[in-house]
Amino acid sequence: MNLLDPHHLIETFGTIGILAVVFAETGLLVGFFLPGDSLLFTAGLLASQGKLNFAVIAIGCFVAAVAGAQTGYYIGRRIGPALFRRPDSRLFKREYVDRAQAYFEEHGSRTIVLARFVPIVRTFSTVVAGVSRMEAGTFLAYNLIGGLVWTIGVTTAGYFLGKTIPSIDKYLLPIIAGIILVSLIPVLIEARRARKRSAASR
Repeated sequence: MNLLDPHHLIETFGTIGILAVVFAETGLLVGFFLPGDSLLFTAGLLASQGKLNFAVIAIGCFVAAVAGAQTGYYIGRRIGPALFRRPDSRLFKREYVDRAQAYFEEHGSRTIVLARFVPIVRTFSTVVAGVSRMEAGTFLAYNLIGGLVWTIGVTTAGYFLGKTIPSIDKYLLPIIAGIILVSLIPVLIEARRARKRSAASR
């Protein structure tokens, strides 16, 4: 089973699998490697072909994304500083938390919206918000906005491309690869900035 292949995930687990991945990838620390962006896009594309119910996918993913982020936030509030003292393991890397914290410090509350489009940061920013004791009402408001823009936006993009480009499924793999590459750009930029800050502080 390939957990990184969105098409395979959808074929294997269907709508329930999509919602479970979106929930885990947006709030559970172990879900950072899951294909959030490409999964939403692929779900929208398949919905355009009648293989999935678009309304169910769009609304369900929105609810799953918001619920996942809220879970991550409360994990952060509960764990607190212990998260930053946790040693590296196979799935957990301290650099992921540091990257999310740097993103959070730079963009403030807007991070909860912006990070929706940045892999890894998307997962850990909600936890960092909880660790930072961000006001619960403020987090919820930004979480709702971010969850709506991300899930509906990406899913709708896949849906309309599927409706307007004949046989687009033939190009699915290149499209998914493109989405992954584009979504990694902010991560690479932030990593480069972090290295520069580290070098400047020496």
